[in-house]
Amino acid sequence: MDSKIIVIIPAFNEENAVGKVVKAIPKEWVEEIVVVNNNSTDKTREAAEQEGALVLDQPSKGYGNACLKGIEYVKSKDEKPDVIVFLDADYSDYPEQLPELVKPILQEEMDIVIGSRALGEREGGSMTFPQVFGNWLATRLIRLFYGYRFTDLGPFRAIRWDKLMEVNMQDKTFGWTVEMQVKAAKMKMKCTEVPMAYRNRIGKSKVSGTVYGTIMAGYKILYTIFKYL
Repeated sequence: MDSKIIVIIPAFNEENAVGKVVKAIPKEWVEEIVVVNNNSTDKTREAAEQEGALVLDQPSKGYGNACLKGIEYVKSKDEKPDVIVFLDADYSDYPEQLPELVKPILQEEMDIVIGSRALGEREGGSMTFPQVFGNWLATRLIRLFYGYRFTDLGPFRAIRWDKLMEVNMQDKTFGWTVEMQVKAAKMKMKCTEVPMAYRNRIGKSKVSGTVYGTIMAGYKILYTIFKYL
């Protein structure tokens, strides 16, 4: 691979899944795999390191906090990557599909590629009704207010490093994915989606698996969409 790709994986108590995620990433496509251990109380660090990932610690909880920690690390490197891939640590996505995710950036000069679960094959029960409805509502609002057509706020995504610096990510919790898409739309970046398969995660979701998490995520997503108008 001529292009340098770094994968950032935020992980909170994913000892049973994160190793499988790291192992399944096509190593010939990536320069480095960075797992951000987000104040886990289990053996997430050990499981990730065992499969060869670099593990960073982020004691401040929050999905966005973990992603921002990974970005800080990449900023500190002398040689910057061309592309950053974000991937969840719960093994619900198929890391083997990473080449499909990055190809529109490498071949078609896209800025951001969202792995769409709405366009791909979903295993039964892999997404709750609030998740499906929330994605539908959020993407419709983005289309209405920003004129960009998305079908998902999927966490498996790729973005050019220079464009990631331009969007200047700020969200520290549930609004991370929608912030990136809203800012990209507002800045008229070249965005596309590719269908991604999706399966039932290992373990219980920290967001959709609780009423509090579902409500807070929904609130933060809607807040973020209107915040950048």
